[in-house]
Amino acid sequence: MTESNQNIGDTTDLRAKAYWRENVKLLLILLSIWFAVSFGAGILLVDVLNKIHIGGFKLGFWFAQQGSIIVFVMLIFVYAARMKEIDRRFGAQEE
Repeated sequence: MTESNQNIGDTTDLRAKAYWRENVKLLLILLSIWFAVSFGAGILLVDVLNKIHIGGFKLGFWFAQQGSIIVFVMLIFVYAARMKEIDRRFGAQEE
């Protein structure tokens, strides 16, 4: 392998590592948000949130039953949009 081919391989490896670092960072952020909403609001803060009523239902109940699911679906769309941007930046977009 020539020196120029080795440099190209090193650059490709660095780009791949940077790509996956961005991907994992995004996943950790989004999963942390989902955990905070589902576990925090649905379990830990349920007593505080139950003092607030929306549509006849206690807010703590709403978060435990619907809120975490809605947040999860929104995070899927955020993930897709951000990954499209990351793919474009690293040249990994699908054709």
